[in-house]
Amino acid sequence: MTQTNETAVLYNAECPVCNFEISHYAKYAETQGLPIRFDDLNTSAREAWDLTEDQAARRLYVVHEGALTSGIPAFLVLWAQMPKYRWLGRIVGLPGIKQVAGLAYDWVLASGIYRWHLARKRRAEKAA
Repeated sequence: MTQTNETAVLYNAECPVCNFEISHYAKYAETQGLPIRFDDLNTSAREAWDLTEDQAARRLYVVHEGALTSGIPAFLVLWAQMPKYRWLGRIVGLPGIKQVAGLAYDWVLASGIYRWHLARKRRAEKAA
């Protein structure tokens, strides 16, 4: 990804949970005129991220000021760009809370959502 002032988010729009949350952020960013771009990993936009479809489906990715982050650190970067959510980023970023949130995201949320993603893909392939 090239470095710009824009923050870019890569997410899975086919995931109901991901799409619900990110659509909310996208609507907020648009109404506030925030320079945040939201890329669906299921489109050609993913190619600019230099991530495989499988890598991209496993967690949230954010690029800000040329730095790629994923998981809870990515949420912290995203929330820092959104005035309404800065308080959440400050709380989740606190020592101890950040580590617990990271473990919960990595081992429960992201892994569960990823398994659900794989199950949806298998069902779609069988139906085709």
